Amino acid sequence: MAIAIIRTLILYAAIVISLRIMGKRQIGELEPAELVVAVLISDLAAHPLQDIGTPLLYGLIPVLTLLCCEVLISAFIVKSIKFRAFVCGKPSVIIHKGKIVQSEMKKNRFTLDELSEQLRKKEITDISTVKYAILETDGSLSTILFAEQSPVTPKQMNIPVDDAGYPVMLINNGRVLENNLKKMGYNGIWLKRQLQNKNISREKDVYLMTVDEMGRIYFAVREGTI
Repeated sequence: MAIAIIRTLILYAAIVISLRIMGKRQIGELEPAELVVAVLISDLAAHPLQDIGTPLLYGLIPVLTLLCCEVLISAFIVKSIKFRAFVCGKPSVIIHKGKIVQSEMKKNRFTLDELSEQLRKKEITDISTVKYAILETDGSLSTILFAEQSPVTPKQMNIPVDDAGYPVMLINNGRVLENNLKKMGYNGIWLKRQLQNKNISREKDVYLMTVDEMGRIYFAVREGTI
């Protein structure tokens, strides 16, 4: 039993490290070559787990080999545009100035139902409002609306707005994030004062606390404390 657990932990660590080296992508965003490597890695690692008599190296060596291949392929993809087009394919324009490009739909085996679904996810119901819709190499759909259909921005209306920046988390589930606190230019005394203003005596009673560049604070008290 102990041997099986150790083998499982070793293979688990190897797969996690391999996928981490491959980069920060969701499964739906993997290029075809990356998806093949991810599937093969999980399949190869399963054999030593199913059969304890199989040497552990029979699972680790193929995984490391695939990882090396993926790293090399990624390097070639960065350096060569032609090689990238061969391995990953090219984006396809599905909608051009409000009209569906049927030849590209057929070429990519992309159905009207799939197109409608992708557009609905982007809250687009009228195809005529879409200037360009591009089917990316990872299968996602990028859309660009006609200028008159695009949402109006404050800049276009000459309305001044405050840029609050990204809210930084200071307390996460009762734990104070000291590095973030210092990064925002605050200290423990300031934090304690803010908690007192909310009638909170302990950091552990705070589920979430964030602050942005404008100094605006968001509190979420842990349920059951008040």
